Amino acid sequence: MEAARGYFKSPWRALGYLILIIFAFLWLVPIFTGILTSLRTYDEILINGFISLPETITLENFKIAWERGGLNRYLPNSFIITLPSLVLTLFLSSLAAYALARFNFRANRMIFFTFVGGMLLPFQVLLLPVFKLTDYLGLYDTYWGLIMFHTAFQLGFCTFMLRNYMRTVPGEIIEAARIDGCSEIRIWAKIMLPLTLPAIAAVATLEFTWIFNDYLWAIVLLRSDSLKPVTAGLATLQGQFITDWPVIVAGALMGTLPTLLVFLFLQRYFIEGLTLGSSK
Repeated sequence: MEAARGYFKSPWRALGYLILIIFAFLWLVPIFTGILTSLRTYDEILINGFISLPETITLENFKIAWERGGLNRYLPNSFIITLPSLVLTLFLSSLAAYALARFNFRANRMIFFTFVGGMLLPFQVLLLPVFKLTDYLGLYDTYWGLIMFHTAFQLGFCTFMLRNYMRTVPGEIIEAARIDGCSEIRIWAKIMLPLTLPAIAAVATLEFTWIFNDYLWAIVLLRSDSLKPVTAGLATLQGQFITDWPVIVAGALMGTLPTLLVFLFLQRYFIEGLTLGSSK
């Protein structure tokens, strides 16, 4: 009986690996197509179509996208918007998560459910209110208007994730620090943040990707072309009658490099943060 189970186990495992390889290949097809498109000329695509091997390979599309396409301006704008939003989000959400995880007060659960409820609210319904609010505050068409919105809108998810992880930190460590005379701010900075580093890295990776790749709010809250991030800037490369796809795809590939590098550098912490508690 055991031999029969072992006999059927191996073919099923091989079939599972084969299915995973097929799905991975299908997932990589658009990426390979994009790379090939960025290395071809516009005339060649008109003649041979997108699905064909390149006859000539050129890097001119990347140069055009960077200089004439404006990526040398749009890409820095993305960092100007993303980095302050990420820092403010992690700072405020870690403070809120620490308070919700380690202090017992009457409105604790209600505040926590408010953060969770904010995650469930479709952001499309906020288009007009947020636009009117930023215009009223004089923040429309400014970096700070978009930074403040991203910070406020991402607080719910970050607080939810960090609060749940901070509750797993042994309470004896916190009590020992309080007995030794540590203030709550010092406990948060010197004890809680280092212990929650995997969760913070996982959340930071996700938030950097979401904010950096935002397109909708960039076109809603920004009007000036000089302030637009790379996602909104790439849309301006598309003409009304002619679209230079090799240049647009080359710009899109360059725009994805920062998020790819962030994930590669934080991959270990990201995976560790996602698998926390899986063995308990």
